[in-house]
Amino acid sequence: MVTSQQLKSIMPRLSDTRSSDLLPLLTTAMTEFAIDTPARAAAFLAQLAHESGQFRFMEEIWGPTDAQRRYEPVTKLSQALGNTEAGDGRRFKGRGPIQLTGRANYHRFGTLLAVDLLAAPERASTPEVGFRIAGLFWSKKGLNQLADLATAEAFKEITRRINGGTNGLADRQSFYATARTSLGVATPPLPRGGSRAPMPAGDPGLDRGWEAIRAYRGRRADAKAKRSTPKRQKATSIRSRTRSTARKTKSARKRTARPKR
Repeated sequence: MVTSQQLKSIMPRLSDTRSSDLLPLLTTAMTEFAIDTPARAAAFLAQLAHESGQFRFMEEIWGPTDAQRRYEPVTKLSQALGNTEAGDGRRFKGRGPIQLTGRANYHRFGTLLAVDLLAAPERASTPEVGFRIAGLFWSKKGLNQLADLATAEAFKEITRRINGGTNGLADRQSFYATARTSLGVATPPLPRGGSRAPMPAGDPGLDRGWEAIRAYRGRRADAKAKRSTPKRQKATSIRSRTRSTARKTKSARKRTARPKR
């Protein structure tokens, strides 16, 4: 299994004390969810290193910001997160190494792990429970099977299933390269014919909350772009007409000022 030295080589910002405190709980969660081979461990640790800032951020910093205020009912985002009561936004903010967010997700993960996260949501930020949440998500999304492929394409797909896109891919890939070297993960040879095994499927219904937030931000950005486009077009049209009028006026003045011969 992963040693303290290997963990620190993957996450160099971890102090010796922090590494020693976290490693037993981390390895217990990894064993529980069969993240028990070098290939699986390398992909798992690389993704968690990026998501949690090398285990420095186990709880979302609360402002609240304008975005965080939308976690509160009643907004479309709060509905997507399952936040139904006043204060749910902060109560069920992002926690743990994968930032579990929203009442509905706390309930779903808590039920599967036999931990009452509705009564004590702060437990999701503890290493003991937070690592189990990450392991459960990893397992249910079919990420062990993807990690087994040990290819760049598979790791990119792991990123998509965690993030909903490829945000931070370069940073994730950097952690992954280090983890592969540290844990001794070799690139598998291509099979005959040059094609690799198809990507295994995962549970599409188990989300961590970020998916809803990302989708909401995307819709807002699209709506903002649509609203601003006609204004830009109108402004461009006005500027074009103004320049055209100015050119005509200038030309007319030149003709008027020209002496007769």
